[in-house]
Amino acid sequence: MRNAQDLSRRSPPDFFEAENSRQKARAAGLDPDRWYAVEYERAVKKRQVKEIVFWKTSIALFRGDDGRLAAVQNRCPHRQLKLTHGVVDRCRLRCAYHGWAFDRDGRLVDYSHDSFGKSLIKHQLRTYPVQARYGLIWLFPGNPALAEERKVPEIPELGRDRPWPNFTMDFTWRAHHSMVIDNICDFSHAFLHRKYRPFVDARLTRHEASEDRVYLTYDADMAAGPISRVFVDRARVNTRSIELCYEYPYQWTNTGDSIKNWSFLLPIDEQTTRVFFLFYFDSLKIPLLSRKTPRWLTQLVLNIAKHLVFKPILSEDGFALEAEQQAYERHWDAPPIELNPVVPLFQRLTARKWENYLAQAGAASASEAGPR
Repeated sequence: MRNAQDLSRRSPPDFFEAENSRQKARAAGLDPDRWYAVEYERAVKKRQVKEIVFWKTSIALFRGDDGRLAAVQNRCPHRQLKLTHGVVDRCRLRCAYHGWAFDRDGRLVDYSHDSFGKSLIKHQLRTYPVQARYGLIWLFPGNPALAEERKVPEIPELGRDRPWPNFTMDFTWRAHHSMVIDNICDFSHAFLHRKYRPFVDARLTRHEASEDRVYLTYDADMAAGPISRVFVDRARVNTRSIELCYEYPYQWTNTGDSIKNWSFLLPIDEQTTRVFFLFYFDSLKIPLLSRKTPRWLTQLVLNIAKHLVFKPILSEDGFALEAEQQAYERHWDAPPIELNPVVPLFQRLTARKWENYLAQAGAASASEAGPR
């Protein structure tokens, strides 16, 4: 029988070995039959290709000469090199090794050395639906037949002729995606942010869970920091409460119908998550300016606050999350202790959605295999 020290050094259990909702959540992926933000639209220019990893699956994202985006399986079937080592040639993706070129539909359209014989490749690379919205590139890594049915989140405030001032920032943290959800929805960690004080004195006032989401509200002093307090118009905006929702697989917040945020998670593997934070504001208050702040000035202030306030706050979260990941890998068998009742709800939703996906995927595979 192993002693306690031996047990603490074992790897965390996989999804089917997990004994509680926290362990299941920490081993779960995210359902690929959803749209995921994977990159900034500006980051993939014409004739550029970038590697995207969704839950250990490598995907080549590229933009052709005509400006259209495409995403294909990131593996040349010839010698298995990643196609992201190659180049974009007009609207094709060409492998760096032998120059084999694939079009947007994943078909081999040129192998450049046919004097050695005709290609024997009969299949095409897997492709992925892709679109651009809100300045982000979105990819559908699951069943493409569901891409039309499942939608990118609607953000009316950014889809109008005069969108709200906004900014997006991202972080890649060595932490499981379920830890990120726990962090950004659980307001009991104000001590971590004691310098910037994005929220203080939070008290959970409501929470409810359904099949697809966990909704909650806190009474709290929002934007209480020395910088943010100056620029928030507290006479017009209720900053004494906030509503949050884990709307699987996304998360959003709303303060006074004037300060809003979406968080989009890209699960890279069991220990790595890239998170895009999209913040948008109705208006801000500029000291000594008596009239309503013009939109251009609000945007300018947000661009500065992004680096002076938001990035340091979220970096503190990143520090805590990466430390939590390290601790979980060593102490995964420690009994779960949660004082905030919403945290287990997040974990159960994540685990349930992953379990449902695995069951559906297994049923589909069995159906394709047919009777033996």
